[in-house]
Amino acid sequence: MRQIVGLTRYSVIVPALAAMLGALLLMAQGSYYVVLAVIDTIRERTPLKDTIVDVLTAVDAILLGTVLLVIGYGLYELFVDSGIKVPAWLQIRDLDDLKSKLIGVVVAIIAVVYVGVLVDANRAQDVLSYGAGAGALVLGLALFAWATKKKDSPSASDSTK
Repeated sequence: MRQIVGLTRYSVIVPALAAMLGALLLMAQGSYYVVLAVIDTIRERTPLKDTIVDVLTAVDAILLGTVLLVIGYGLYELFVDSGIKVPAWLQIRDLDDLKSKLIGVVVAIIAVVYVGVLVDANRAQDVLSYGAGAGALVLGLALFAWATKKKDSPSASDSTK
């Protein structure tokens, strides 16, 4: 029974690969739309603010792809094979590592979305509400990360008591 339960960890391969595939799709689409924005800007002489919105929208898709890639790698590393070759900053040893990496990328996405709203003349009335919402979300994520951070070792003051 113990072996069967242990083998169930390999069921994570499917969602990990699906997340990686979704990441590749979003990154390809985001890159495609950046190229289109460049072409449109040159051909049509698109105004700067419109170009910024188009590029930021594409970058948002690329960042979301990054989130999916981190999730895919993280799930694979945690459940299947911790020995895969990834950059040091992407090595995930436990769920706290995955959580902190995801929070970082989500904050970057929030910032990109907010800047997109900020420069979009058609949504000028939304700037304050988006800013307040983005700030509240980032603050909530920071509090969550702080409150759930595990202690690596007792502090020096704890050992002297």
